[in-house]
Amino acid sequence: MEPRSAVIDLLVIGGGTAGLVGAKTAARLGARVVLAERARTGGDCLWTGCVPSKTLLAAAAAGEASGPGDPPGPSAFSAVRARIVAAIAAIEPEDSRASLEAVGVTVRQGEARFLGPGRAEIDGEEIRFHRALIATGSDPAVPPVPGLDRASVVTSETIWDLVDLPRRLVIIGGGPIACELGQAFARLGSDVVMLVRSRILPKEDPDAADVVRSALVQDGVRIVEDSTIEEVSTVGGQAGAGESQVRLDDGRSFPADTVLVAAGRRARVAGLGLERVGVDVDDAGQVRVDATMRTSNPAVWAAGDVTQHPDFTHLAGVYASTAASNAVLGVSRSVSTIVPRVTYTSPEVAAVGVTSVGSARRRVVTMQHSHTDRAITEGHENGFTRLVVDRRGRILGGTIVGPRAGETMGELSLAVQRKLTTRDLAGVIHPYPTFNDALWNAAVRDARSTLEKPLVRALMAALVRLTRWRAVRSDRTQRPV
Repeated sequence: MEPRSAVIDLLVIGGGTAGLVGAKTAARLGARVVLAERARTGGDCLWTGCVPSKTLLAAAAAGEASGPGDPPGPSAFSAVRARIVAAIAAIEPEDSRASLEAVGVTVRQGEARFLGPGRAEIDGEEIRFHRALIATGSDPAVPPVPGLDRASVVTSETIWDLVDLPRRLVIIGGGPIACELGQAFARLGSDVVMLVRSRILPKEDPDAADVVRSALVQDGVRIVEDSTIEEVSTVGGQAGAGESQVRLDDGRSFPADTVLVAAGRRARVAGLGLERVGVDVDDAGQVRVDATMRTSNPAVWAAGDVTQHPDFTHLAGVYASTAASNAVLGVSRSVSTIVPRVTYTSPEVAAVGVTSVGSARRRVVTMQHSHTDRAITEGHENGFTRLVVDRRGRILGGTIVGPRAGETMGELSLAVQRKLTTRDLAGVIHPYPTFNDALWNAAVRDARSTLEKPLVRALMAALVRLTRWRAVRSDRTQRPV
């Protein structure tokens, strides 16, 4: 370990996914690295995001608690909470302080802020650095709704503190977090209402949103789209206790024992002293970075939710690795802009690249899962696989709706990244029967469509006639005299 007075190669602020990956990358490259984390390493993904939410979804799907419309089961919900704790405990060692120190990272617990170029402090103790990586993540955004502060409010971070299953849960928001948690709690037995400003999953293919909407409704979720919340009123003198009424501007009102706010996130930059080192932020308070993840200060990089890029764990890790290697090696590698995303509802929605036509030079190929044998055998025929293809047959992107859609997304992402054509994908042997068949069949369908072009059909017909003529000649020469 380097003495604290030495100038380190890389200061990493934040111990979530971006900070962990960035620090380990730099240390493995031989750099002297200090990581500052104010609370616990692992970040949102481990403690309040991916791990607990996916465990909750799995428990709800497995029927470990009450079904939709049934009274909440306290003992069943307790079992679900225990399962979440166990999952976190099983994964936590990979994100622990010990795992960082094992590869040579010095971990300092405390609040970090910049003092000036090449200088920072961690809980008042100064540290000097050559390069820095900002990876402080983001916090849930809470809209300024009158009376919301007096209700029993939880966010995607604090909902895991609930001891009892909410009997009536009102969710503000309609994005992936709102849809995932809404479906899970409805399956566990809560009476769930989702209040959505526009429509659910607004960034996804409308047809995909329609499938998810139907699934949520079937699970007992009431969805109110194109809604504006006027105010929240709570009975009782103490804030955070008692029954609340969430009222819309059209006069409709919805009772809630708990209100889940899932209305986006805000970059965590307060108190970092970015102005002291000339690091610019955009109008939303997110750190501006270029294609190499470098900020407006050439000695400072940033990665993860604190930047303007999408809030995905996988993106945070990959971009942080690029940022760290650029910082300590003095190179300028750009990050990939091909970013897959998955909403882990049942069915899942996965997408990457271009998901709409938008140009006469593109075409859409859709394979309904009602024609996919594995979907038929498992009774999940309401999904689809959709590809967006350019005039040369190159795959630009696509959307998949169905069980384990995220597992197929890796192949589709590779196809987009490597600019493969539908002919390339159609030429790869796929195992049968899988949900992945839909992707292959969509590629096969598009590749075969080229045979319908007049010039190609004429060429094929000529080749057939030529082959037939050769066969006839061969037969004649082989006949006995």
